[in-house]
This record gives sequence, structure tokens and C-alpha cells, in this order.
Amino acid sequence: MLTSSLTRRDPAAGPRLMVTLLTLALLWPGLSLSELDLSVLVDGSNAETMGVFLSGFWPPAHDEAFLRLLGRATLETLAIATAGMALALIVALPCALLATRALSLSALSRGGRPGKWAEAARWPVRGLLILLRSVPEIVWALLFVRAVGLGPTAGVMAIAITYAGMLGKVYAEIFESVDPLPIRALLGAGSSRLQAFAYGVLPQATGEMLSYTVYRWECAVRASVVMGFVGAGGLGQQMDLSMRMFAGGEVASMLLTFLLLVLLADLISQLLRRRFA
Repeated sequence: MLTSSLTRRDPAAGPRLMVTLLTLALLWPGLSLSELDLSVLVDGSNAETMGVFLSGFWPPAHDEAFLRLLGRATLETLAIATAGMALALIVALPCALLATRALSLSALSRGGRPGKWAEAARWPVRGLLILLRSVPEIVWALLFVRAVGLGPTAGVMAIAITYAGMLGKVYAEIFESVDPLPIRALLGAGSSRLQAFAYGVLPQATGEMLSYTVYRWECAVRASVVMGFVGAGGLGQQMDLSMRMFAGGEVASMLLTFLLLVLLADLISQLLRRRFA
């Protein structure tokens, strides 16, 4: 009996094999089109050039003049990310409330399913959120650098536009994932949608929203560093200048600073999760 059960064919073996073959079939053209060639990393001249470049990273720069410059660039990076997130939240929260089905009045009389007209009215808002997040922030930064010139303003606007679309989409999905019974009870009792949101949705969604918002703030810090390479200010712009001058010690100090910023964001996320769990 045991032998027959062990030799019995796994019913999921066929689908797993098909998924594996399909993944390999899709992966191979991707590797070919990307022209991935890892052998260039160990080529004689490339390896020597990389070794010389990395050897300049030690020791990290720590003279007083550079540390003052690094502190200013770090504060500028944090300011870009925070200001951009603040503007993004101003746009994302109203759009999320308009795009979510959780506060649909038509769903009360339709067994939880919103009406066709109510669903159609949400599509313009969802289309706006798609438009905002479809263009990468680095592209917005390039456009705003041309429009307003070099400096942090371009980075703030780029983060605000892209992250408003991301936050609005995810917030709307978070609102729809909460328990709908308290919301329906409040709406059925005559509460307004804002009251139903404040007392039915927000208490359930606060922890997840805060965690995702802090994660997006961490991503905004990283994005602001990348956008600095196109002239949007902060650590990225200073890192670009240091790399152009082959100042590896300065680059190493900036990378360590960037690591500390990411650790800080992770610590804040953990504290907020414990507080609102």
C-alpha cells in the first residue's frame, strides 16, 4: 500500500513542468536581447581597471570640509524625498478615495458589487493614477531640469508626480482589502463617506498604509540620489562630481551615508508597525 502511494504519479507534475518550460522559453530570448555577457567582468584589462577604481574607495573621506559638504548633501536628499512624498500624499489620498470601491454607496443594495455607472466614474481617476506612475521619476526629473533648471526643485516635482500615482493605486487597494462590514454598517446608518472612511476604513488600514508609505519614502531617498546624476541636487549630484574626479574615498563615504539612510527608514518602519499593529 505504501509502495503504491509512493509510486503514484504527482498530479501537479505536469503543470509544474509546463510552467518551468514556459519560463525557460521566455527567459532565453530575454537574455539574448539583453546581450548579457558576464565574462567581461573577468577580462584582464577590465578586472584591473575595476580593481584600481575600488582600491581608491579606502579609506573613506572624512576630512572636516568634506563632512560639512556631505552633511548638507544628505539633508538636501532627505528634504527632496520628504517634500516630494508630502506633495504626492496630497494628490494620492483624494485620488485613492475616489478610485476605491470600498466606499461605494451603490454596492450597499447590490450585494457588495458597485453599479456600472459608479464603476465607470472611477476610471478617469484610475487613468490619472496610471498616467502619473507610468513615467519613471528620472524622466520627469530630466524634463523639470530643463523647465526649472538644476537643483532640488526638479527632484521634488519628479518624486511628487510619480509617487502620487504609486501611492494612490496601492492605497485604493489597501482600502478595498479591509473588512467591509463596518463600512457597510456606517454607510447604511446614514454616515457620510468621509465618516465611513475615518471610522471604518482608516483604523483597519493605518498600519499597512504607514508601512508602505515609509517604504516609499525609502524608495524616494534612493530615487533622489539617482536623480542627482541628472542635476536634481542632493547626494547623487555630489556623488557624480566625486566620480568624475575619481575621488573614491568621497564616493565610499557617500555610499556609507546612503546605507545609514536606508537603515533609518527600515527602523522607522519597524517602529510604526509595532505602534499601529
